[in-house]
Order: sequence, then structure tokens, then C-alpha cells
Amino acid sequence: MSKTAFIFPGQGAQYVGMGQDFYEKIPVCKKVIDKASEVTGLDLPALCFEENEKIHITEYTQIAMLSVSVAILEAVWEQGLTSCVNAGLSLGEYGALAASKVMSLEDIFAVVRKRGIYMQEAVPTGGAMAAVLGCDAGVIEKICQDTEGIVSIANYNCPGQIVITGEESAVQAAGESLKTAGARRVLPLKVSGPFHSQMLTGAGQKLGEVLDSVTVCDFEVPYVSNVTAEYVTDPEQVKPLLVRQVSSSVRWQQSVENMISQGVDTFIEIGPGRTLTGFMRKINRNVKAFNIEKLEDMEKVIKGVKESC
Repeated sequence: MSKTAFIFPGQGAQYVGMGQDFYEKIPVCKKVIDKASEVTGLDLPALCFEENEKIHITEYTQIAMLSVSVAILEAVWEQGLTSCVNAGLSLGEYGALAASKVMSLEDIFAVVRKRGIYMQEAVPTGGAMAAVLGCDAGVIEKICQDTEGIVSIANYNCPGQIVITGEESAVQAAGESLKTAGARRVLPLKVSGPFHSQMLTGAGQKLGEVLDSVTVCDFEVPYVSNVTAEYVTDPEQVKPLLVRQVSSSVRWQQSVENMISQGVDTFIEIGPGRTLTGFMRKINRNVKAFNIEKLEDMEKVIKGVKESC
């Protein structure tokens, strides 16, 4: 029997027009995005569908990405597709929480709106991130530890691709050392802050204050935490993990490997882009990976999943 995981992309996959076909043609999708607008006081259809610069600014990107991903999730559910576990990369973890029905959508939208603002405000300048290609994780960890200043691993994306984060000077210095150590490439990323570094600890603490008033429900389906790469089934664990997630490494490769070890053989990426589907091919080619970002994708995925069962 096939076991399916829903996985949700993080910040960086956004683009103008994402989710527009779902919004215009499927009532439940329109309802979700309009609800996000109501909760946050933002015009999400304008932010997602009309040309603008805000869509690439963290405080707006996060709620835009999440609202579209959750809208598509609702359409997927209407088609009868379900999951046995959920996970998401960074921001995408909130899509996983929605898929596991751990919080109300109103609470998730309100929390993510604040999360984007706090992360944007935490370090408006002075931070950097870089993708390291073709270098062993242990080597990267050691060089980060030995580099003066704040630099650490932000994302364990897949074999051969790890992202480092921290103070700009420290990230640059670590990058030079990594090239000397044999990294194939070190690519600076265009980001507005050193996400998933200790420089974002304050943003996590502020987020914790928002989460204090949120109700976490019993799990219908488990999700996998970015922080631990482990299944979460205890509601008491959710808030502390979300606070830590803001400044901790995203253990995405380890999360996927754990799900596969638990028997998951089909992964459906729900939301803008194909980033996670691409990672999947490098993590394990023996599992099936699909993505749904447009209406036309959904029909193909439903057919593909049914054929794999």
C-alpha cells in the first residue's frame, strides 16, 4: 500500500500569478485566500496576482506563499487525496501544520503574518546567506565552527547542496575556506536577512509571544519538524519547535530520509515552484515525487498517484 506525504515549499519559490488559476476557478481556494486577506488586513489577491515588489519582501512573501499553498491543499483534499504525514521547508512547515489540522487557518495566517514581520525586522542589514554546492556536510560544519564571527548551516537541502547563514563577513570568509576545501561552488543568495541563524533568535522569541495565545489541537496526521527531522505527534511540542525553527538549521534532507524510512514512497509538493521535487531526486530517486502548483498539475498528479497505488 502506497504511503503519501504532502510537502510544502518555503520562501523563494514565490512569483506573481502564483495560485491565480485556483483562485479564479475553484471556490474553496478563493475562500482560503480571501480568509487570509481578512485575517491579516492585506489584499492577498493583489499581492499574489498583480505585478508588485512587495511579493519579494519577507513580511509579505511569507503570508502570500502560505495562503496559496493552503488554498491548493484544500483543492487537493476536494479531489480525495490524503497524506499519512506532512512536512514543509522553513515557512512551508506552516503548510504542513495546516495539512495536519493542528491549528485553525485563522491562527496560522495570523502567526505567519507576524513571523514575516519579525524576521524582516530582526536583521534588516548585515546578514547574508550562501548556497554551498558539492561539499560534504561535515566539512561545512567544521569550517563554520572555525570561522570568526557568526556563521552556521541554515539548510540541509539535499546531497551536495547546503546553505550557510550569518554575518556577511563571516559568510564570505567561510565561503572562501569552503572553496579551498573543495566546494564546487559557493553562491551568495539574494535574501533580506540571515535566516535560520542565531541572529534571528529575537524574532523567534517574539513569535513565541504570539503563539502563547494560539490553540494547538490533537493531531489527525503527524508532521515532521525542521528542527529535529522527527515526527511530531504531541501538541505540547509544536510551539517550542516553531520558536526554535526561526533560528535553527532546517534539516530537510534528514526529514525526507526519515519519512522514507517510515515507509513513505510518494511525495506531493503543494504550492509554488518545484524546488522540493528537485531536492527529492537528489535525496532518493527510488520514491515518487509530484508537484502541484497549477490546476493542470492536479489532474496529472491524481492520475499518477492512483497508478502508483
